[in-house]
Amino acid sequence: MHPSVNTTLESLHQFRDLARNGTLNWRRKLIYWSGAVLVGLVAVGFAELADAASHIRSRITHISPLLMLVVAPVGLALSTWLTRRWFRGAQGSGIPQAIACLHLHDMMLVDRILAVRIALAKIFLTCLGLLAGASIGREGPTVQVGASIMHMVGRQAGMTNVTGIHALIKAGGAAGVAAAFNTPLAGIVFGIEELARSFEQRTSGTMLTCVVISGVTAIALMGNYTYFGHTYSAVPVGASWLAVLICGVLGGLSGGMFSALLVRVSRGVPGRMGAFISRRPVLFAALCGLVLAIIGVVSDGITYGTGYTQARDIIMGSGQYPAYYFVLKLLATFISYCSGIPGGLFAPSLSIGAGMGGWVAQFLPHTTSGAVVLLGTVAYFSAVTQSPLTATVIVMEMCDNQQITLALMASAFLAFGVSRALCSHALYSALAVRFLRTTGSGQKNAPAAPNPDSASHTNR
Repeated sequence: MHPSVNTTLESLHQFRDLARNGTLNWRRKLIYWSGAVLVGLVAVGFAELADAASHIRSRITHISPLLMLVVAPVGLALSTWLTRRWFRGAQGSGIPQAIACLHLHDMMLVDRILAVRIALAKIFLTCLGLLAGASIGREGPTVQVGASIMHMVGRQAGMTNVTGIHALIKAGGAAGVAAAFNTPLAGIVFGIEELARSFEQRTSGTMLTCVVISGVTAIALMGNYTYFGHTYSAVPVGASWLAVLICGVLGGLSGGMFSALLVRVSRGVPGRMGAFISRRPVLFAALCGLVLAIIGVVSDGITYGTGYTQARDIIMGSGQYPAYYFVLKLLATFISYCSGIPGGLFAPSLSIGAGMGGWVAQFLPHTTSGAVVLLGTVAYFSAVTQSPLTATVIVMEMCDNQQITLALMASAFLAFGVSRALCSHALYSALAVRFLRTTGSGQKNAPAAPNPDSASHTNR
């Protein structure tokens, strides 16, 4: 055959292969984009269900606050029983599960952790906890749900590459945050700071695209709202920056101690109490529910649920809450976590921080009250998660206030430093390690211990 004919045939074969590969790549992109839309839809549906559960609880407390003395123990006991009996892997926040899967190479184990059945159970059980009055949030669970959806999409698309699967899990988790809070920039920062130690070029495009698409989907359904409304507070350089120092230190101390306690509890409670929890987890959850109900009755119900309403009222200056609100809310959140039910820490932590800021504001007349509340919010949230950039961007976007960005960042990093001195292991990273060990995956797959000199690491 003539050489020119061979050359032409080779060119045709190369063109055919390029066209086939191009079609395959576009098909996968369309599948991934569809998954991002699905994350946004599910996040919005989750928010609606959570609001409905909170509304039912409000109706119950309106009939009689004492009814919660029955509803809370029964609800937490049922949630714990269902989780341990049928939906292992749905417990806790959901962020440790997503982080754990980023360090696993056993895809069968990842399939089990991020199963759609577990994701649906996470939604249902979180709403059950909110109905029962637990101090939990839906944002952490939305991270696990988003990761599950994108993992399912990847498997349906025939992806077998471990790096690619990890990229989709990270993208799904970040998209979940963006859709839950309507904070696309925070979703991107969360994906970098929380779910990954570094910003890898080969995975950045997938994550950014999924965050944008899921965020647009949520906006299309719920409108371009801000989570806590619009604030116009500012912290001019000068005497007002005393608030940055005070909120940073106080938020770091309280948030750091909270994280240290949760890490300690996750490793097991010693003595007779630990033995009782191991033998009777459902009964222990019921007792936790009873304590939560007592706190709720004493506080006139302000410690129940996510704390969103209270945080919004404090930030916007439209509601008055007692000075001890943040202490009771912190206690209720700690007890809710100890009970072992599914539920996150994001929203309760924001509410605790807002309550702390509201209390501090009365002692700082040189700084506007709204600004101090925001500084307290970002400081406590940063101390609990030990992710100062994520905390800063989330609070900034949720309040649509860029004037206070520098002060927010200063307070967040100060709180992070104080928290790290009290809790050397970041909360979510420690919980991810614990989760991997309880699933039987072994230490060899566990996330490495976080670098104490780095502010950007994997954590809860």
